[in-house]
Amino acid sequence: MPGPHRVSGLGQDGDSDDRPLGPPVYSPGTSPSERERLRRQSLELHNHSAALLDHVGVAHGWSAIDLGCGPSGILALLSERVGPDGDVTGLEVHPESAASARVFAAEHGLANVEVIEGDARRTGLPSSSFDVVHARTLLINVPEPAMVVAEMARLARPGGWVVLTEPDVTLSLCYPPHPAWDRLIEVLVASKRADDTDAFVGRRLPELLRGAGLTDIGVEAKADIYPPGHSRRSIRLDLVRSMRPRILERGIASEQELDELDRAAQRHLDDPRTLLLPHLLFLAWGRKPARDSGNPAAQPATPR
Repeated sequence: MPGPHRVSGLGQDGDSDDRPLGPPVYSPGTSPSERERLRRQSLELHNHSAALLDHVGVAHGWSAIDLGCGPSGILALLSERVGPDGDVTGLEVHPESAASARVFAAEHGLANVEVIEGDARRTGLPSSSFDVVHARTLLINVPEPAMVVAEMARLARPGGWVVLTEPDVTLSLCYPPHPAWDRLIEVLVASKRADDTDAFVGRRLPELLRGAGLTDIGVEAKADIYPPGHSRRSIRLDLVRSMRPRILERGIASEQELDELDRAAQRHLDDPRTLLLPHLLFLAWGRKPARDSGNPAAQPATPR
């Protein structure tokens, strides 16, 4: 497996935009418990991610990148899809998570995977490098999601694909309703707003893809009902727990209130009569136009 390295500058034909970037925002942090939640998420959302790759026909021999891969992302899924003749890059801005992703790749024998450190807003990688550029639950954590999608489009080869999975936090259902659940959603949205990030970004994916100049855009929504005992049933509680230090720092809620909300909401979710849809999850894809759409001879192969 290639050795890890850090993206520290601009690659050949890399983005020349040298405007200073603010520090990356990830409200849940990089604690061991949050990294474990993200590893669970890789399993929980596996089928949705596989369906997304099916939409664009990811196949053996392709070159793929998973932006904001965290401790595992969809590295294993991409590795299997592109096969030994393909290659997968995982890009992660937080050193702790990047290190976890390298361990994950080594433990699972993902010989075609390399994990590098870099910012998804400005990767420094060469333009037109990948047949498929993927990100999942990344845009909801960045203040300028259009900047990331533009970078994804830059990284895609002509004829290649940009694929995204993002939630819409406010499109949720808890029945019977419960004030603790409603308040937790308010706290989560307020924290996102304080980070200047968009809790509604899932519904915006098609317009973001269009704004990046992509074509053949598609989108679908997944509405998953999680039964008692499912690890994703408590996703909102888990996120607020991870985000607690920032919530307290900003005065969005007190420690006492968060403790009371957590206990009350958990009791409600433990009740098998409670129906829970924590969010809508949007899957979207768009294709980078070929360099010369008027000349069939100039079309790239349907990515390798």
